[in-house]
Amino acid sequence: MSLISKLSMTALFAVSIGGAALAMDHIPVQQFDTDMGAVLTDKNNMTLYTFDKDGEGVSNCYDGCAQKWPPLFADADEAEGDFTTIDRKDGTKMWAFKGQPLYFWVGDSEPGDMSGDGVGGVWHVAKPAM
Repeated sequence: MSLISKLSMTALFAVSIGGAALAMDHIPVQQFDTDMGAVLTDKNNMTLYTFDKDGEGVSNCYDGCAQKWPPLFADADEAEGDFTTIDRKDGTKMWAFKGQPLYFWVGDSEPGDMSGDGVGGVWHVAKPAM
């Protein structure tokens, strides 16, 4: 079974991580089982990543970095279990998991792509067991 088929099948089930129900509308994150194990994606099944150079609750990816690694933006301050929003220095808000800001990778073009894992040795697929 292909990775995308697995993702599509898994999307039918609500899952929870650390007591936070990911099926809740205001949390735009889901968990999927892949060949790499469970990973976090947005509701469109696009893989989310973390950046080793971020601090807990602090994003250090701006300008050119944010063009390649767009943040998972949030509309307001929200929190649910391990999911929180953080303030970016440019005035926007983004989602974080266990304090780690969440990003997309422009190199991923299809749901289930995970081509950003390991880029520069500092970008990693976000996993629920972080």
